[in-house]
Amino acid sequence: MTAPRFPTVAVAGVGLIGGSFVAALRQAGQVGRVLGVGRNPLSLEKAQSLGLIDAIATPQEAASADLIMLAAPVGATGPLLGALAPHLGPKTIITDAGSTKADVVASARAALGTRIGQFVPGHPIAGAERTGPDAAQATLYQDRTVILTPLPENTVSDVRAVRDAWAYCGAHVIDMDADAHDQALAAVSHLPHLLASVFMTHIVRSPDASRRLALAGSGFRDFTRIAAGSPEMWRDIFQSNRSAMLGEIAALRDVLDESERALRAHDTAALQTLLQTAADARRQWEKERRA
Repeated sequence: MTAPRFPTVAVAGVGLIGGSFVAALRQAGQVGRVLGVGRNPLSLEKAQSLGLIDAIATPQEAASADLIMLAAPVGATGPLLGALAPHLGPKTIITDAGSTKADVVASARAALGTRIGQFVPGHPIAGAERTGPDAAQATLYQDRTVILTPLPENTVSDVRAVRDAWAYCGAHVIDMDADAHDQALAAVSHLPHLLASVFMTHIVRSPDASRRLALAGSGFRDFTRIAAGSPEMWRDIFQSNRSAMLGEIAALRDVLDESERALRAHDTAALQTLLQTAADARRQWEKERRA
């Protein structure tokens, strides 16, 4: 029997993202022993009972693993790396699944210092509104895109190892610059979540919220689905990518103002143009996605 590519993997944050990562590696036969690190003992015990991890570990115990996956909220990256750094094995590779990269890299540089080369930043474009170990699924990353933002200090072999890990999970891996990643994800991932959450808050704060919710249908369900995601995780993402988010909010406000002007002026032609642009773009995107 062929030895697994990663004899020992440690995962900090054994929920949907981290749990699915190790579940996929197990399914592929590419991991030997899995260690779980986290702040919530009950969550770790649940992960162990589900077979996602083999043992609960401290950061010190996890620091010598062959591969460490940081799947905690991005705001925890610095403290986690700070706890790992003094005990880090010389050949240990660290990666992450954070939805922002520039701020995460800055935190990693501050925490790891001269050992920054052992950190290969990454971000899987996958997720769901469910959270916790129960949400983990080995197929989560099948045919999904994973973005790596390698650092100049990374070795070719370390980047290849992280790329291989995601390939074993069934993902397609691409490389991007960290700043370009953050700008793009602010538009297509972070802003949609903020909008869903803000809209849901608007509804529940309405005097007739119960009536509105009782009448809500599939459009409401689809639009607000992602608002059920982890508040802690998304709070950290928005703060971490604050500059890009503010730019996207300002650009969106311009389009909202345009639609409001059309409504106030009874300008059906302008409104039709805006709606047609959106409909055509959405259909084309769906067509290309399925191709």
